Amino acid sequence: MSRLYDTIEPNVVSDEMLQQAVQEQGPQGQAGIIAKEEGILFKDVERLRLDYRNILKIENLWQFTNLTKLQMDNNIIEKIEGLECLVNLVWLDLSFNNIEVIDGLDSLVKLEDLSLYHNRISKIENLDNLKKLQFFSIGNNDVDKLENIIYLRRLEKLEALCLDGNPIEQVEDYKLFVAAYLPNLVYLDYKLVDNDTRELAGLKYQYVIEELQHNENLAKTKQEEEQKEQEVLQLHKDAFVEHLNGPFLFDSLFAEDTEGSKLVQLPEVVPLLETYPLHKFLELCHNIFNNGLKQHQRRQEELKAYHEGKEEAVKTNQDIGASKVAEFDPVKEQVRMNIQEITDEEQLKSRLAQYHSDIGELHNSLMMLEMQLLEQLKVAPVIPLKLLQTSVALGSVHLSSYCSLTGSTIAQLRDLEGNYNEKVLEIAINTLEKAKRDEFDEDIPEDVRMLFVDKDTVNNAVSGSHDMHLLKIDNREDSIVTRANKWCANVVTQVKSKTKKFVCTVLCHSGMFHVH
Repeated sequence: MSRLYDTIEPNVVSDEMLQQAVQEQGPQGQAGIIAKEEGILFKDVERLRLDYRNILKIENLWQFTNLTKLQMDNNIIEKIEGLECLVNLVWLDLSFNNIEVIDGLDSLVKLEDLSLYHNRISKIENLDNLKKLQFFSIGNNDVDKLENIIYLRRLEKLEALCLDGNPIEQVEDYKLFVAAYLPNLVYLDYKLVDNDTRELAGLKYQYVIEELQHNENLAKTKQEEEQKEQEVLQLHKDAFVEHLNGPFLFDSLFAEDTEGSKLVQLPEVVPLLETYPLHKFLELCHNIFNNGLKQHQRRQEELKAYHEGKEEAVKTNQDIGASKVAEFDPVKEQVRMNIQEITDEEQLKSRLAQYHSDIGELHNSLMMLEMQLLEQLKVAPVIPLKLLQTSVALGSVHLSSYCSLTGSTIAQLRDLEGNYNEKVLEIAINTLEKAKRDEFDEDIPEDVRMLFVDKDTVNNAVSGSHDMHLLKIDNREDSIVTRANKWCANVVTQVKSKTKKFVCTVLCHSGMFHVH
């Protein structure tokens, strides 16, 4: 079934092989000569044939980022690999090789036609990301189980399937099974799936398919819900306030607090937990959360307005420039006609001098427009920063929004923790006195009793718990500040980068517009 290579010298996909293949398959004639002299960049190649070359390993293709068709059939390839960068691939032929496992195709999300004909594959798998796959040939392999057909149901756009030459063909009612489980399939093994076959398949597998569809619908609904949850969570992360709309922050205070978790088992502490986390603490967290979402929306609106204003300024500038060039076209045409008519050399020199002067004026006018736009863009990087200072809590005394909203709210959380700590300490001291009088509540667990051996142990336990809680609150504040600062820096960097590119374009334009 596979190609033998014990007597064949395997070839490596070298730069030399690739250059040769690109040239052979590139333009011919005079265009080919020019292409050979100038060279063809791999990133510009859209189709590549590497068939019949005794290739053992797929490699060195990372530069072919715009490749849409790759033909590597009739080689001795054992593993699908090295295709991660070929994200624009639409057509892939790996037939007549020695491949045993379908793998390495996850990044080929645009793939529509895949041929793995005549290999050693026994299981159809790892095609989940190929949502656009329409034609799949896996004939003459070792596929022998009908479960492989069920797997293909996830490829909703699959129209043509070739399983010819696999052991699965010998399974009873193979074609009916395929027609029933793949209702969108048009061609099976190069033959049209007719209506009679579909009807017969529908009757035979009706109840099984209905149950399968029910389970698939449940799974799809669950997946959609999880996706929505992830989208919502991502929105909250973008606003730097994820998990602040619930008890997550409070619960995290006790998550690693061994001593605090023991103290909350004291009967007198339980009532505190009814007022400390479930009311005021959660209310303050919700305030941070709601303000974070509000400011995130404001940032997005301001950035959108900024980019729209920038694009409008560029377009206006370009329109004015194009208008000036259009106005100059009749002048250029008139000069061309005059040159053909003028016979006097001095008069010709004078006319050309005037023409060069007109070109110079046009050049200066266009460059003035470019420089005006450039001056507008030079101040652009500070615009987002000014906007952000009123909408993002950046942890600076100069940012009023942070000081008035996030900073003050975090301070209130610390105050709540402080009040809670004082009351717990008071309860713990009273409990210690009871322990000395042997008046311990019988329901208190033994590990909690061990805290109340002396005053130092009690103080250390309460103090350690308090420090742990404050650390968690401080860490959350630091997270908001750090991420907000990073976001702001990234925005400013991107704006500066785009402005720098525009400056380079203007300078290049200026050099090319030299008047001789």
